[in-house]
Amino acid sequence: MVMVGVGVYARLMKHAEAALASLAVDPAILLIVVGILMFLLTFCGCIGSLRENICLLQTFSLCLTIVFLLQLAAGVLGFVFSDKARGKVNEIINNAIVHYRDDLDLQNLIDFGQKKFSCCGGISYKDWSQNMYFNCSEDNPSRERCSVPYSCCLPTPNQAVINTMCGQGMQALDYLEASKVIYTNGCIDRLVNWIHSNLFLLGGVALGLAIPQLVGILLSMILVNQIKDQIKLQLYNQQHRADPWY
Repeated sequence: MVMVGVGVYARLMKHAEAALASLAVDPAILLIVVGILMFLLTFCGCIGSLRENICLLQTFSLCLTIVFLLQLAAGVLGFVFSDKARGKVNEIINNAIVHYRDDLDLQNLIDFGQKKFSCCGGISYKDWSQNMYFNCSEDNPSRERCSVPYSCCLPTPNQAVINTMCGQGMQALDYLEASKVIYTNGCIDRLVNWIHSNLFLLGGVALGLAIPQLVGILLSMILVNQIKDQIKLQLYNQQHRADPWY
């Protein structure tokens, strides 16, 4: 419910046109959808166990199994079709770059990612030319023409005030000149390198997500079988109960 509330609040605080433009990568929509699914799933498990309702428990177990299999399939497909997954990630990043100035949450997310991974753009820093404000075309009246966001800039030691114009005109420079001021490597390569260097961490996270799901599936099925055994026992006792007046 907290996730749904935060998602709805974030969604309502945005401009409608900006939100629609970046709908595919909108964190607010993601929070709302995941929150609703989590609520429905845990509702079935909680009420089903409290009321010993076989239908709700089986629904809980089935949905949890489907979620687990989808996670497993996504991991396997992402590994087997890594090139297609890379292309899909590149498509998402390019779409986010296009709508960078349209959505504040998206803008903050991109800035955080570029600073975290020390990168700029998807493939390279010149990907920012896809954005209408940073485009290098001569008819672009924007003051940010041929620039990159400040999150692409190399950190300056002991900087008291952030220079948000540090990326001014960087797209017009070649790779070597630009690398003195900004990160020139794309975020996709940085992300892939981070994944390769943190495989054990990611494996631990995946295992930490899988174990509670498997335990939930197992316990719900055990409870279902116990309820069925109790029902069978009650029916048996009713059928073989001795009549004291006979």
